[in-house]
Amino acid sequence: MTKVAVVILNWNGKHYLERFLHVLVKHTKLEGAEIIIADNGSDDGSQLWIKNRFPDIRVIEFESNLGFTGGYNRALEQIDAEYFLLLNSDVEVTPGWLTILYNAMESNPEVGICMPKIKSAFERDYFEYAGACGGFIDILGFPFCRGRILSYIEKDTAQYNRDREIFWASGAAFMIRSSIYRELGGFDEAFFAHMEEIDLCWRAKLKGWQVWVYPDSVVYHVGGGTLPNNSPKKLYYNYRNNLLMLYKNLPPRSLYIVLIMRMIMDGASALLYLVQGKRDFFKTVMDAHHDFLKMKSTIKREHPFVKRELSGIYRGSIVLSFFFSLMKLKFVDLGKG
Repeated sequence: MTKVAVVILNWNGKHYLERFLHVLVKHTKLEGAEIIIADNGSDDGSQLWIKNRFPDIRVIEFESNLGFTGGYNRALEQIDAEYFLLLNSDVEVTPGWLTILYNAMESNPEVGICMPKIKSAFERDYFEYAGACGGFIDILGFPFCRGRILSYIEKDTAQYNRDREIFWASGAAFMIRSSIYRELGGFDEAFFAHMEEIDLCWRAKLKGWQVWVYPDSVVYHVGGGTLPNNSPKKLYYNYRNNLLMLYKNLPPRSLYIVLIMRMIMDGASALLYLVQGKRDFFKTVMDAHHDFLKMKSTIKREHPFVKRELSGIYRGSIVLSFFFSLMKLKFVDLGKG
């Protein structure tokens, strides 16, 4: 069996493969590791380019775009490995990146999921938005990171170089034991894209597994490669999927209180978009809520009895803390490190 399958889900990302795939091959030196490309119906010549330039790399091809969730689920069904390392096509890895993660997982059997430190491919001294140095959520389910809180991104000065347990690992560079992935049924395909990795981490934690970040492993992420951060479609998935995630995983005692508070805050943000003249963003939030309410009855809830408090939840509102700090809140300001 392969030790680690490094799987890139590609959709029209030939320009990223041209830029980063040779770096991945160069720095993936772990014995027993295999690089696999799962192509989500690209029409930019990605498949032919890979076969011509890297004929030893296995390519799994799909006829259409199955989304992040469906693409990975279908691909990983066809891969036999002890660990899966899901890697975005727009990620540049560094020497030793995979060996560090593998050794950490092998040494800590209670850790089911982990991630490296993720820095910006543009401003290389700064963390990258999607994951930074480990993901957390607040009491209302708003995600943030060690090194990135809402829109404020910190410079990396080694202030978060300690290994630690987190709440979620970024899907940009996401390592999971294959046995856990299969036990949990993989990503929830109702999400299609965005926040599916947070949902999967939450479900793993409810089963007793830990999620960790190992900052000695470093990668650089372009970000926004499929959908830019200001895309109404990306906004839609973020609003809708956050509500789906909360509905699935919150315990009964807090479920509806949190959902009502979140929907009120989302409504306030929609009104702000309207005041700013962003009518398409206003409509996006309304559509996300409408579709969540339609989908709710089809979603399976995950709420087993959990003896320990889940690590990585900020017992306050990160949004309020952020604005009271004049939008320059750092992770260390929360009394954490």
